[in-house]
Amino acid sequence: MTLGTILLIVLILLLIGAIPAWPYSRGWGYGPSGLLGLVFLVILIMLLTGRL
Repeated sequence: MTLGTILLIVLILLLIGAIPAWPYSRGWGYGPSGLLGLVFLVILIMLLTGRL
């Protein structure tokens, strides 16, 4: 596995973990998952263009 693939898997797991499912995190809104989604999108584009 390449470093990019491992990074992609870790980012997917972080994105799933950022879903506001617990009572204390419901007030956060979409901030954590939105930020991780943006990072995921950038890494995905870099992987598809071959820059990572």
